Amino acid sequence: MDRFLNFLVDHWVLSGLWLALFAALLFYVNAKSGKSVSPQQATLLINRANGFVLDVREHKDFEKGHIVGAVNIPLAKLDARAVELDKNKDQPIIVVCQVGHQSTDAVKLLQARGFAHVSKMAGGMTEWYTQSLPVVR
Repeated sequence: MDRFLNFLVDHWVLSGLWLALFAALLFYVNAKSGKSVSPQQATLLINRANGFVLDVREHKDFEKGHIVGAVNIPLAKLDARAVELDKNKDQPIIVVCQVGHQSTDAVKLLQARGFAHVSKMAGGMTEWYTQSLPVVR
């Protein structure tokens, strides 16, 4: 550890550049992934701002359990079926998948189509189940 600190002090320019690149990478990844909301924030959006839940999991996973009022459009079919969501363009849309990875792609796609108030739910349905929030089967 002592040698590491000596290296940082002796090569402060290289260390500073590495830190700046790392910070830029984190900022870039965070900006590209879109806005994220927790399950509690999603519940508030649904109840107070007339939020709309879009579940992008496959139909068989959707049938095992989903958020009340959620609409299922699998990610693979979202581009073709996005016109079905045009009536909800002005509402907040919360995109949900199993663990939160696929929802990032769905958010990007919807934002590219002009949906302004789109966010993904952090942790997806796994987090929703973990917090024992209600589901419809």
